[in-house]
Amino acid sequence: MAGAAMNEKNYRPQATAAEMQALDALHGQLVERARAFELVDVAYRVVDSPVGSLLLASTDAGLVRVAFESEGHDRILELLSEKLSPRILRDKTSLDGTARQLDEYFAGTRHSFELPVDLQLSTEFRRQVQLELGHIEYGQTRSYAQLAQQIGKPKAVRAVGSACATNPIPIVLPCHRVLRTDGSLGGYLGGLQAKTELLKLENPDFAGSAATLF
Repeated sequence: MAGAAMNEKNYRPQATAAEMQALDALHGQLVERARAFELVDVAYRVVDSPVGSLLLASTDAGLVRVAFESEGHDRILELLSEKLSPRILRDKTSLDGTARQLDEYFAGTRHSFELPVDLQLSTEFRRQVQLELGHIEYGQTRSYAQLAQQIGKPKAVRAVGSACATNPIPIVLPCHRVLRTDGSLGGYLGGLQAKTELLKLENPDFAGSAATLF
């Protein structure tokens, strides 16, 4: 009986579709009121993708974070609260455009993003490198050394690698297109499997080795 009582106590019935719709409506009203009183500094939502669920976060200035599931979305929200503002709210509508462009990218119909970005999470040097990533065309790659040359700091190869590794807006600012000089993948915030999948999306012939660079 004790076990049965424990199970009954811990049982939580799932919400019905009508209840979920009502909760969504209430949350929408909360978002509207919070925005009306300028109480939201960071809006976020989570979307599905071929490389796992992605957390998207934005400020009034633009997209501030794209986080892979492997990074731990709860942990990312905590970091955003510490580094940007504790006034964070889940808000689907403010990130509709970002979600749509990502869908188009993964469908193969979009080769570049047209989104304002907010790189306040990066240092000045890292911002310079991360913005340069946007100039690497779809289906192309660069080495860390080449990227260092492009920003006029050829000796800063390690620092460039660090800037790519800490890129807060992967995919949109395509650090997956940067490889080691020998053609190997190097590191990636979302993991090497995700990096390989993104490279194969853009070039199906990519096989993840120096012999198949494009």
